[in-house]
Order: sequence, then structure tokens, then C-alpha cells
Amino acid sequence: MAAVKYTKGDWYAEADIQQIDNGKYQGIVLITHESGAENQQSEHTVATVSNTPREALDEAKALAHRILSDL
Repeated sequence: MAAVKYTKGDWYAEADIQQIDNGKYQGIVLITHESGAENQQSEHTVATVSNTPREALDEAKALAHRILSDL
């Protein structure tokens, strides 16, 4: 499943998933801020675990939107 990217000004959010040990999935979001020659990045993990990749990606997309709206 491909990552989903969102942009807000100089901020970028990339929502994706990872499979965890118990065969379930968890959403992750990488936030990047481009500030000239230097990029700042932070990774955020969705608090819940999902049974399917689709559910995990939906949770990651929602988290990405919440983070970008707070910036």
C-alpha cells in the first residue's frame, strides 16, 4: 500500500502503515518541515492497532490531518 502525502505551506505529512509482530497493522505519520537548506522531521505513531492495512492507513491519514491542522 502506497503512502499518502499532504502539504500545508512548508510542512509535509506522509501517512503510511507498518505491520507489527502480531500480524496487525499500525499507522505512522512522518512530518517534515522544509526550512531552507535544512529539513526537520518527526515521526508519529497512531495509538491504536488495526486488523487491516486499510484501517491502519485511514487512522494514519486522520492523524496526519490533525497534526497539519495544528500547525
